[in-house]
Amino acid sequence: MRARLSWAHGCSTNPPTKKTKTRKLRGHVSHGHGRIGKHRKHPGGRGNAGGMHHHRINFDKYHPGYFGKVGMRHYHLKRNTTHCPTINLDKLWTLVSEQTRVNYGKKPEGPAPIIDAVRAGYYKVLGKGKLPKQPVIVKAKFFSRRAEEKIKAVGGACVLMA
Repeated sequence: MRARLSWAHGCSTNPPTKKTKTRKLRGHVSHGHGRIGKHRKHPGGRGNAGGMHHHRINFDKYHPGYFGKVGMRHYHLKRNTTHCPTINLDKLWTLVSEQTRVNYGKKPEGPAPIIDAVRAGYYKVLGKGKLPKQPVIVKAKFFSRRAEEKIKAVGGACVLMA
């Protein structure tokens, strides 16, 4: 059976056993912890015990404000109520491929292409820039007034999504 080597084999940070403190202190009764105070398990309590009692000075000095409350409670806090990514009209056609625009442009009487802004991660369509003179159906949660005017001007439609 082969001996398994640990990842730290050969590069241990421990000194050789001969040189360890334990070996040196053999024969010395208290092992370096004194006769009077004695080395007991957890004389001050475990962890953060006594923060308001016997360790108060340390907590007040190095961790002010550790105990107590501040402010008012807010039940059912929603952190992203104002989250509304936007996209401008001049970037609207980048949500679909250039091939789509060309193909739909060849047959103006046919169906208009549908651009779903919400699926691309944008909730609101804003009116900066110009649209190509090509009807398009745009789906979004919100439209600015100018965006709606410009989309309808090229013969398109705005579809509101929940």
